[in-house]
Amino acid sequence: MKRYIGKRALSGLLVVLLSVCFNFTLIRLAPGDPIRIMAGTDNPNEEMIEALQQKYGLDKSIPEQFVMFLGNVAKGDLGYSYISDESVIKLIGEKIGPTLALSLTAVLLSVTIGTLIGIYAARKNGSKFDQFVCSISYVFDATPGFWLGLMMILIFASTLKWFPTSGMVNLRANYKGFAYFTDVCRHLVLPITTMVLTQTPYYFRIARSSVLQVMSEDFITTFKATGMKESRIFNKYVLRNAILPTVTVLGMSLAFLLSGSVLIETVFAWPGMGRLMFSSISKRDYPVLTGIYLVTSVVICIAMILVDILYGFIDPRIRYD
Repeated sequence: MKRYIGKRALSGLLVVLLSVCFNFTLIRLAPGDPIRIMAGTDNPNEEMIEALQQKYGLDKSIPEQFVMFLGNVAKGDLGYSYISDESVIKLIGEKIGPTLALSLTAVLLSVTIGTLIGIYAARKNGSKFDQFVCSISYVFDATPGFWLGLMMILIFASTLKWFPTSGMVNLRANYKGFAYFTDVCRHLVLPITTMVLTQTPYYFRIARSSVLQVMSEDFITTFKATGMKESRIFNKYVLRNAILPTVTVLGMSLAFLLSGSVLIETVFAWPGMGRLMFSSISKRDYPVLTGIYLVTSVVICIAMILVDILYGFIDPRIRYD
């Protein structure tokens, strides 16, 4: 196990380095100049533009900029935002909490609801319940998340006035303590509901198809022929084998949590990592984008290693030699 983790850590480090190198180069080759944006388009001052390029090192070649970036990362410095002149670490740290509150809650609810319904539908394969749930899952799976979010705002916020339209807190109320927590929960209801409705069908289909596939295996038929109880067969053999694909998908979903849901966060004006990424892309804020990609790559590699280790506990047939 130690040797396996060591190999995966080294390969993960290489993947992170290649990912950061690719993204670092790609965003700088994209059209648009952050310095020109900062200087303005009406009456740009060429001397100020040249001074800003020297200040941020943009007068150097991309390989030279990348080497400087790696040197700063080794010191724990991700640079400063071109737009706000704030530390990238500080900006990312401020957005991680809201993103985890939104995305992590939505993912856990989606995988729980989708997996439970999928397992039950598989056991009732061909029934009216199975047909109804499958039809509903196709409808929500085909529904764009941003459109569903707008409909949620239109119906439950603008028309019925049950929930806030956007943001994370009511800035005018200046709540504190439990009142602040309650206010955040009210703002979470609509975006979480939107994400759960669009993500649950994915977990439902995976759980249902996995259970049906395992139940059709020959060794399950053999167990039934021996007279073993259906409940024991399902709990000990079917469920344990069928849960592996769900664990894989859950691990991938958790790995991409920090990048946030850009569309949902934008629709509901949620102050998370996804919205920060979208804003940084539109303003060509290179340091913030590079910092987000770096943190996301590291989290993805760690999550994948943890999922692989979890496989060994769920399925004893898996060995790490």
